[in-house]
Amino acid sequence: MTERGGEAIAEYVRAMARGPSRGRGLTQDEARDALTQIMAGNAAAEAVGALFMLMRYRGEDAGEIAGFVEAMRARLPEWRSLQPAIDWPSYAAGRTRGAPLFLLAAKLVAGTGRSVAIHGWNSHVTHPASAIKGAEALSIPFAATPDQAKAALDAEGITYIPLGDLDAEALRLLQLRTVLGLRSPLNTALRALNPTGAPVSVQGVFHPTYRALQSDSAQLLGQHAMGVVKGGGGEFERHPGKAIELYGYNAAGPFDLKMPALEGAAAKRMKSDDEAPSIDAMMRLWDGSARDDFATAIVIATTGAALFVAGAETDIARADQMAEALWEDRQT
Repeated sequence: MTERGGEAIAEYVRAMARGPSRGRGLTQDEARDALTQIMAGNAAAEAVGALFMLMRYRGEDAGEIAGFVEAMRARLPEWRSLQPAIDWPSYAAGRTRGAPLFLLAAKLVAGTGRSVAIHGWNSHVTHPASAIKGAEALSIPFAATPDQAKAALDAEGITYIPLGDLDAEALRLLQLRTVLGLRSPLNTALRALNPTGAPVSVQGVFHPTYRALQSDSAQLLGQHAMGVVKGGGGEFERHPGKAIELYGYNAAGPFDLKMPALEGAAAKRMKSDDEAPSIDAMMRLWDGSARDDFATAIVIATTGAALFVAGAETDIARADQMAEALWEDRQT
């Protein structure tokens, strides 16, 4: 489609907003073109807000999310060539979530020789224990360019890529939440972005209804394997004290299973700003200078879930056992 100035996406807004009987969602091709026009600066700001909120109101479908992802991936050819083992998006929206314990799980997984590329931006985390601060404390190398990411993956097996360095325009569009008052389809699409072309993707959601949406869009995008959980603050972080559903597919086929509570982790800690682990507490947990059985169980359970999705084990209980052994043998 050709550039149409400020009216570049007017036809898509019109197609969605014609009313209950005549309005419709976008096709995958239309969604790809719409976001391509938006990210190229060809769409009026009013139309962008209208499109995002219409999609939110109607409910995004897999084709729309896949189209958005294709538009963003087209801007990242050098990043897409990295192809680490595991894609780990981090876009938590929880306002008071505690320390990003999932980062410890990512380090354990990376220690198995499965390289991990974390990417994200934590828009509404007001607790001081943000993912970026956690990655800094854990000495997870940051990458602002594909070359830096490759060097980090080769040397450490793990990297953190801030969204602003990955694509500043994507970050700007995500930050429209502060103007629109609600999350937009970008939140879902960024979780499915897999900017580095990893064969395995682990994703978290805040609302369970998005699990099937993310799985379906991943299949449209040709993602080899993916798993999604309702995790803390919307991260891929498994609560160990209760059964949690893991949804997705890998080389062994589709799965929709309830991961049982881990033995010894049945006591449920109610997290508040005061009770949630800090970055310092997370580091003491990692280096063994402090003990927190519940936080340790979160790390082990999250590691087990990621290993299962990656195909390290075909049974979640064995994946949890593998994760526990990795925790006991970790190099701090």
